[in-house]
Amino acid sequence: MPGSRAVLITGCSSGIGRATAERLAGRGWTVYATARRLDAISQLADAGCHLLELDVTDDESMRRAVAEVESREGAVGVLVNNAGYSLSGAVESVSLEDARRQFETNLFGLARLSQLVLPGMRAQGWGRIVNISSMGGRLTFPGGGWYHASKHALEALSDALRFEVRGFGVDVIVVQPGLIRTGFADAAAGSIPVGHEPYGAFNAAVGAATAGAYEGGLGRRLGGRPDTVARAIDRAISAKRPRTRYRVTPSAALLLTLRRLLPDRGWDALVGRTYPQPKP
Repeated sequence: MPGSRAVLITGCSSGIGRATAERLAGRGWTVYATARRLDAISQLADAGCHLLELDVTDDESMRRAVAEVESREGAVGVLVNNAGYSLSGAVESVSLEDARRQFETNLFGLARLSQLVLPGMRAQGWGRIVNISSMGGRLTFPGGGWYHASKHALEALSDALRFEVRGFGVDVIVVQPGLIRTGFADAAAGSIPVGHEPYGAFNAAVGAATAGAYEGGLGRRLGGRPDTVARAIDRAISAKRPRTRYRVTPSAALLLTLRRLLPDRGWDALVGRTYPQPKP
């Protein structure tokens, strides 16, 4: 490995980000774990991580974090763009202000951090940018239009970036988790607008279906835990020639295959078994 072993990870206060920081630190990487508040990640210092404040919606915060790593390590060797959340609810019922905030976190912060670390990666002739997408970057469930749009955009941006930086020795890797048992479902359900007709009943059903998928039988049988994703990230950044995409959990493999095989109306019919279609 010709370059820096410093790994900068966003969104480490819980879930996938925390599990990844712990795993990579234990595997000998120099991990810079980040969150908007240091007190949310204080325990990661005991795991051997360096802690930095980083808000992916604040340009100056991103600049400071990258500059700090580069001053200590010469360059960011690996960037894991993990920070993100799910905004749920019928497209019409979600305000554009909330939708823009979703994109600022899930897409534009990721893009800006990639811009900031790339000069250092180019200078050392090596780097890895790992973008945490979702099976939802290739398929869409009703009631998740804005979230899925941000993840579809992440996938497209990653494809373009992969081609543009490969000649400089930088790999761009997309990780596509399926059902992961974290606080993701609770956050998604909690974001759903209430009392917005004619979507009130539909939005309530979306919340129930989301919670049921992650915490119910499907999540237990075909899902995984945050460390499942952390292991995939570890494999990707350690590989001499990493794959461009890593599907994580049986649920991702199954549902992505179904979406590829089914025509649009067929997919609508399939998800219609779980989600009621809004009507007058």
